Amino acid sequence: MLVLTVGTGVHAFTLDPLLGEFILTHPNLKIPSAACEFAINASNSRFWEPAVTRYVDECLAGKTGPRGKDFNMRWIASLVAETHRILMRGGVFMYPRDTKDPAKAGRLRLLYEANPIAFIVQQAEGRASTGRERVLEIVPQALHQRIGFIFGSREEVERIEQNHRDHHLREYDAPLFGVRGLFRAAT
Repeated sequence: MLVLTVGTGVHAFTLDPLLGEFILTHPNLKIPSAACEFAINASNSRFWEPAVTRYVDECLAGKTGPRGKDFNMRWIASLVAETHRILMRGGVFMYPRDTKDPAKAGRLRLLYEANPIAFIVQQAEGRASTGRERVLEIVPQALHQRIGFIFGSREEVERIEQNHRDHHLREYDAPLFGVRGLFRAAT
């Protein structure tokens, strides 16, 4: 599949092997504004910022939690595959800034990973952010500059951004990812 935008929407073309040509199969792709699916590498949960931990905990709490609905968690560990899934079904992808390597502002490169995906996602009516600012508004400081990267369904990304505004200064008392939670040993 070839996904293309020239700044006026997103269109996907699928290779027809018999013809040897790409056929327009998904014109005017739109990412749903809300979603029930998220993707994050849970093995890094001990390094997440409180805002991300809060978002994941709310999703994992399901129908009985504050969101009042069940979420599915996915992690393909491939930026292109994650983008394809979100373009086709919606959802949110998170590779947020964390404390694993405090010298880095994130893992993915702004210029040649985050920016191209952000452009496609925003053209498909989704949102792309670091959690604090829109990716396409970042002025590059270096060729290989790294950032935290969150993209997908607009409402979900906006919720994560709101968590960053509301919960950036204090630790979040996380039931699943806290000191005595599912992913950390008791101290």
